[in-house]
Order: sequence, then C-alpha cells, then structure tokens
Amino acid sequence: MIRSKLGDRDYWSKWIRKDETWLTESIQRVKTEPTKNPIYEPQYVFNLVVDSTRIMLRLYSSGAPIRDLPQHFPGLLDAWELSNRLSDEVCQAHGLPTCRDWDFSLSNLNHYNWCFWLVGLALALEIPDEQWQRLIDLVGGEGDDVLLDRVIASRTPSRRVGAKLLHAKPYARLLTAVDAPADQQAALLRDFVDHWYPELKRPAPKNKKAPTIEPFWYIYGDPDQHPLEMGSYFGRWCIEAVAAVKAFGLDDSLCLGHEHYPGDLLRPDGPSTHPARADEKRGWLARLLGRG
Repeated sequence: MIRSKLGDRDYWSKWIRKDETWLTESIQRVKTEPTKNPIYEPQYVFNLVVDSTRIMLRLYSSGAPIRDLPQHFPGLLDAWELSNRLSDEVCQAHGLPTCRDWDFSLSNLNHYNWCFWLVGLALALEIPDEQWQRLIDLVGGEGDDVLLDRVIASRTPSRRVGAKLLHAKPYARLLTAVDAPADQQAALLRDFVDHWYPELKRPAPKNKKAPTIEPFWYIYGDPDQHPLEMGSYFGRWCIEAVAAVKAFGLDDSLCLGHEHYPGDLLRPDGPSTHPARADEKRGWLARLLGRG
C-alpha cells in the first residue's frame, strides 16, 4: 500500500530504481575514478548521504517493508565520513573556510532538519550501536539545541543537553509536547504535526545572502513550483515527531493516519497506520472483479 499522499506505483518504482542506479554508479565512480574537481569532491560525496536518505524516504512512501530501510545506513555513514575527510584535506590544502555547498551547523535549518530526520530514522529503525555512535559523531552539535540533544540523549545518556532551541518554528510545539503532562501530550503532538509543514516556511529575508528560508525539499511535489513529474518528491514526513515518540514514549494515537506522520516506522510488522488511498481502493476492487 502506498503511504504517501502523492505518486502512483509507477512513479515510486521509476524513481526508486533511478536513485538506486545513480547511487551505485556514483559510489563506484568515487572509488575508481580520480576527481576532475577536487574542491567540489567533498560536496559530491556528501550528496551520496542525501541520496541514501532520499531512497529510504522513497521506500517508505512507496509502501516498502520497514525492515528494508536500515540496510542503507552503513553506506550513508561511510559516505559522510569520507566527505568529512575530503573536506578537511581540501580546506587545509587551499586555505578555504569550507569546501561544501551546505552550512554544516545545526543553526542552519536545512542541516538541522536533515540531521533530525537521520536521528529519528536511526532511533525508530533501531540501528546497531556502532552505527548509532558514528551517526551521532557526524551530527555533532552537542549542547547546541535542547530538543535534538534530548532526543539523542534518550539513547546516549552522556549527551550534553543545550539550554536553547535553535528553531522555534515549528519545533517549540514539539518541545512543548515533550514537556507536557502525560494526559496532554497526545493532543500537543498532533498540534505539532499539524503545524510542522506550514511553519517550516519562513518569511523571505531582506538580505539576499541570508540562509535558506525553508528546507530545500519543501516545494517538491508542488504542482506550481516543482511538479511531481520532475521526480524530486520523496514524501513530506514529520520524522521529528516519530523521533520524539520513540525517545520519550509519547502517545501518537491522534497522529496516526495524518498525511505527514510516518507512524509505520514505529510499527515495522504492521498493520499500516496509513489509510488506503482512493485510487488504490479502486485498483483493488478492479482486481477483485477481474478487471485489473
């Protein structure tokens, strides 16, 4: 059953296949071919981290078994570690402050959102301790953000927890849910999930050099700005909410079935928490009647 609100089976099959082919070819290229642009190489390799995460999210959206997702973590971690080594080498050789396109600090909403997703996936999928520690070392930012630090500390108790929240919108709502009395947490968690996507969009900065005002994936699937046929859409999943549920034992019953809540991550053996889409219901009926 397709979990995402958008995309039919052909869409998900096509783009998962393309991503997997691209990732395999890119890894082989990194291993065997000398780079033509050493300064860009750290960013090129980090893109493999993004691609690996994108594949996991595409698989989730398509309805793939949850237990198929963790296999992508080892390659993701290898690529991130290699990217860091290459970045250090290039920056040292050329006296550059950074050798990537991204701002790799949690104060950057893009990076914070991406790191939170990876931490949430790692918690929900219960990756091995060795992989978990490598991920936390790569995320870094210890003591920078009270919410992400507390989520990480649920599995790494020695984590130093920061005193401030780096991104009040939308994450203040999630922190409120975490700190609320148990009988209020379910409703407050639903409130966070309801506001998560719209509150990730920030007012346009007056300074054109200001940081990105919303995550890079925000418009993927928008028919007016980045339509589905462009193939970038991989779902819009509030993995941060799943991370908090896993970390703190919150009641997520009011979130089940929400278009942005990936509740199946916490229920790998089913049944699915997502309602069947109307087009899939019609397809099932046609097959039942021998017309599909």
